[in-house]
Amino acid sequence: MSAPANVGVVGLAAMGASLARNLARHGNAVAIYNRHYSRTEKLMEEYGDEGAFYPAKTVKEFVDLLERPRTAIIMVKAGSATDAVINELAEYMEPGDIIVDGGNAYFKDTIRRERELRAKGLHFVGMGVSGGEEGALLGPSMMPGGSDESWERLKPILESIAAKATDGEPCVMHVGENGAGHFVKMVHNGIEYADMQLIAESYDIMRRGLNMTPDEIGGVFESWNKTDLDSYLIEITAEVLHKKDPRTGKPLVDVIVDHAGMKGTGTWTVQTALELGVPVTGIAEAVFARGLSDQNVLREMAQQNPFAGPDGHIDLGDLSREEFIGQIRNALYASKIIAYAQGFNEISVAARTYGWNIDMAHLARIWRAGCIIRAQFLDRISEAFESGQADVSLLFAPYFKSGIEHSEADWRSVVATSAKSGLPAPVFSSSLAYFDGLRAKRLPAALTQGQRDLFGAHTYGRVDMPGAYHILWATPEQNEVKISD
Repeated sequence: MSAPANVGVVGLAAMGASLARNLARHGNAVAIYNRHYSRTEKLMEEYGDEGAFYPAKTVKEFVDLLERPRTAIIMVKAGSATDAVINELAEYMEPGDIIVDGGNAYFKDTIRRERELRAKGLHFVGMGVSGGEEGALLGPSMMPGGSDESWERLKPILESIAAKATDGEPCVMHVGENGAGHFVKMVHNGIEYADMQLIAESYDIMRRGLNMTPDEIGGVFESWNKTDLDSYLIEITAEVLHKKDPRTGKPLVDVIVDHAGMKGTGTWTVQTALELGVPVTGIAEAVFARGLSDQNVLREMAQQNPFAGPDGHIDLGDLSREEFIGQIRNALYASKIIAYAQGFNEISVAARTYGWNIDMAHLARIWRAGCIIRAQFLDRISEAFESGQADVSLLFAPYFKSGIEHSEADWRSVVATSAKSGLPAPVFSSSLAYFDGLRAKRLPAALTQGQRDLFGAHTYGRVDMPGAYHILWATPEQNEVKISD
């Protein structure tokens, strides 16, 4: 008797259960397994009539339900739990079978796992899945890495369940070898951190600086979502701001503790950028902003022992409130472009470093639907990469260069006004500083390198001749010597 399932899902928490249901709804025969069988029973009781499910009580039974060559997708917590499930599956699987990790794994772990399983004749695919529980059920954006052979076999399955862009293109692509899929999902999440923090800073400036209500600010975001800021995050921001707490009737945002959690991908994005030497200042400040929100003792001490300074109220002077809100919109747009440009720069450098042939234009297209950072201007990003205009950076593509230049004065006004009013705007500010750093013909790094040469003999280059040089600082003459060509 042949095995009945063409694909299997291990791990039936919110994401895994939704993905399994999505697969079954689209004509796949799906083997399902969870360490605690009660979750498997729950899925069968509530959704068993949605398609062809084949429940298993053990890993061996699960593997036996899969037709050869087998395809198993694991949706479990990143880290040791992932390794444990992989090892259990590998014990019963055979050469040519595929294990797909659909969790938010660290890409270097994925590189290691792919290498270890390849030595056993198994295919391992690290696949980023974006869209949350709803996306997993209704159509996520997916970023699988791994071998070409594994992609050819996974392609029809994944395309059947992927989100579809407005032109009908499935939001899934083969990103590249080994850890490429999890790498781009990591950076996707880093961009998401920056985007969310920019929205939060915009809200804070309007709420505390302009004394607007959540409902009023929700209306502003609704209007922005009809412009080139059209995106999923702007859309849901309006929904959150309009929501009333069912217990108290207050705005929901006012009863939520102002502590933003993290699961690691934003931090990994920044750590990896540091390793690669790629500045991702907007993403980094967004990560640090979440970290500051969690510094309860420090923040409480600042309330008990307040520092002198402005109270956050904005004096608009000759500007109307509507005019300043328009400036905030432009500052948000310009900073958002910076965040995407920095993220794509990190992907480009990593692709060269790790030997991944990543189609950047295609990557932008698969983020147009299903994923959290889906936005109207992803089509423009794709066009910029296809035309070669974004080969150095997205910022030099005419569409985005023009957008930043149009927004620049307002961007500066918002950053300056926020600083003068005592309103923290770390991603607005750092994004503008990055932009000005790019504009500067000469940075103060020359002084830094001179300092490094004095205290550590780190040498320096000259603007007028090649080679590495050092000043003999400790000698009376302090002569310059050439260290190398």
